[in-house]
Amino acid sequence: MQNVILTEQSNPDTAGIDLMSSYQIAQAINREDKKVAMAVETQLKPIGEAIEAIAQSFSNGGRLAYFGAGTSGRLGVLDASECWPTFGVEHGMVCGFIAGGDKALRYSVEAAEDSEKAAWDDIDAFKPNPGDVIVAISASGNPNYTLAALQKAKENQCVAIALTCNPEAKFKTFADIFICVPVGAEALTGSSRMKAGTAQKMVLNMLSTGAMIRIGKTYKNYMIDVRLKNEKLIDRGSRIVAEICKINPEEAACYIKKSGKSVKKACVMAVKKCSRKKAEELLANAGGILRKVIG
Repeated sequence: MQNVILTEQSNPDTAGIDLMSSYQIAQAINREDKKVAMAVETQLKPIGEAIEAIAQSFSNGGRLAYFGAGTSGRLGVLDASECWPTFGVEHGMVCGFIAGGDKALRYSVEAAEDSEKAAWDDIDAFKPNPGDVIVAISASGNPNYTLAALQKAKENQCVAIALTCNPEAKFKTFADIFICVPVGAEALTGSSRMKAGTAQKMVLNMLSTGAMIRIGKTYKNYMIDVRLKNEKLIDRGSRIVAEICKINPEEAACYIKKSGKSVKKACVMAVKKCSRKKAEELLANAGGILRKVIG
C-alpha cells in the first residue's frame, strides 16, 4: 500500500468530531489551531533566509511572485494584492498567480493544479528576470503547477522558494530555500484549507512584511508608505506622523495634506521644517529610507 502523505493523513484526535456538540467542535478545531504557531517556529531559519533573499531582490530592482493552487494560490494572491496599499509599492513588484486564473479565486477549479502548461503560461505572463524571487505554495508540494513553476524559476535564474507542510514534497528538488511547516494531520482529513492554510498565511505575512521592513518601508513599526486612499487611512496616516514627529494631530494632518498624502514626506517636512520638494530630495538622496533623514 502506498504511503499516505502527511497532509492527507487522518487525525486520531478528531476521529469522533461528527459526534461532538457545536461547542466541542470549536474546542477540537481550536486545539489543532494552537499547534500552528509552534510549527511555524521550527522554520524561522529558512523563513529568515527567504526574507533576506526577497529584500535583496527588491533592493536590486527585482520582483516577487507567488504561485499556488486552491487555498495556497488564493493566499498568495491575497498577500500580493495587499502589498500595494500597505507598503506603497508599484503594481507588479509583488504578484500572485493561481492555477485556473482569476476564476479560481471564487470558484473551485481543482483540475488546474495538474497542469504544467498553466504554470508555464503564468510564468510567461510574469516575465521573470534573473534575480527575481518565485515562491511556490502548496500544502503537499506535489501539484504539477507548483513543480513547473519552481522548475521554470531555476531555468530563469530566479531564487526558488518552496512553502509546504509536507517534508516529502516533490518540489523540494527545485528549491533554493525549503520551508516546511509541520502542522500534522488536519482536523478534517485532507482539508488543507485549515491548519496548512493558516500556516501558509502566517509565513507569507512574514515573507512580504519582513522584506518590506528590510528595504525601509517602515519606520519603527509604523507603515510609513501606506497609501492614504480613504478617510480611515488618512486618519491613520495623521496619527503616525503625530507619533513619529511628536506633534499634535491637527498639525500632523496639515503636513499630510501639504505632502500630497504621503506619511513619509510629511514626517520629513515636520522634522526638517522644509517644503515638499525638499523632503522629496532628501528622501531620494537617502534611498527612500526615513531613518537616514530624520534619525
